[in-house]
Amino acid sequence: QVQLVESGGGLVQAGGSLRLSCAASGRTFSAYAMGWFRTAPGKEREFVAHISGNGVLTNYTDSVKGRFTISRDNAKNTVYLQITSLKPEDTAVYYCAAGLLRGWTTDDYNYWGQGTQVTVSS
Repeated sequence: QVQLVESGGGLVQAGGSLRLSCAASGRTFSAYAMGWFRTAPGKEREFVAHISGNGVLTNYTDSVKGRFTISRDNAKNTVYLQITSLKPEDTAVYYCAAGLLRGWTTDDYNYWGQGTQVTVSS
């Protein structure tokens, strides 16, 4: 079992930045790929980024490339999402997830956090 707790969300003006954190407890953190997803109002949960267990491999959805950076610190059992140049359309609840597959869909992940709200004002 893996427990995930996100933090770092908030209200920010367009063009601003935030760093989201996801602290994990439970089994060996480095064995899991980690993903970030988001759910915008009225929309389905969508993939944002993922990172391999050793932190070497990353991928991003096209709309965040160049603005978002996923990273992890396995010594601290934590994954991060640095988000910059925020846009109003980035407003969503952001979730981290852990899974044995570095996948692109929610089905690829077994454990989920409770989410953290990011609101971007124009």
